[in-house]
Order: sequence, then C-alpha cells, then structure tokens
Amino acid sequence: MTLYFWVFLGSGLGGLIRFAISEFMTRSYGETFPWGTFTVNILGSFIIGFFATLTATEGRFFVGTTGRNFFMAGVLGGFTTYSSFSLQTFTLAYKGEWLRAGANAGGTFISCFIAVWLGYLCAVWLGAQKGA
Repeated sequence: MTLYFWVFLGSGLGGLIRFAISEFMTRSYGETFPWGTFTVNILGSFIIGFFATLTATEGRFFVGTTGRNFFMAGVLGGFTTYSSFSLQTFTLAYKGEWLRAGANAGGTFISCFIAVWLGYLCAVWLGAQKGA
C-alpha cells in the first residue's frame, strides 16, 4: 500500500510540472503548435532514459524499488506516459528485438491515432459538436 501512495504522490507532482511547462510554452510561443506537449514528451523521454540507466542494478547510483517507482512510474508517469513508452521501445530495440520495437512504436502511434479519431466520431455522433 505504501508503494501506491508514493506513485500517487509522484504522479501529482509530475502532472503539476507538466501543466507548468505547458502553460509556459503556450505563453511563450502561442497555440499554433502544441509546444508544451512536444517539449514534455521529449524531456520526459530523455529523463527516464537517463534515470533508468543511472539507477539500474548495474548503474552508478542505487535507488531502491520505492524510489524508482516514485520517480519513474509516479513523477514521470504524471509528467508524460510517453517516457515509459519510449523506454520500453528502446529496451526492445536494445535487446535486438527490432520487430517488436517497431511494432510497439508504429502500432502505438497508429492505434492511438485511430482511437482519438474514433473517440472524436463517437462524440460528434452524440452531438457534442458539429463535424470538423
């Protein structure tokens, strides 16, 4: 139960940081491109790769299971789930499982794009807004 609390706490912190960065980017660069999301996804992917490597069993620094889960699943999970996706895809590629890495990357992108489109169509069908 304690581990769940730490992940919960980290998620809130990560979400707060994501919101602050997104707001800053929108104020700085406008809304013509989702710079906040773009920045958060790249930054989160870099941070999870860096942290996971430094704190792995053979890494330079020891961080216990609770600390790793607080930061990786909690803070970075609240910050961006794209970081977890990127790390998992990288791990598959690093292990030489290129087909699975490609399937995960392409499959995730295509599936999520289709899911957003279907969600949009369902909402339009329910009368949420006129079709765009």
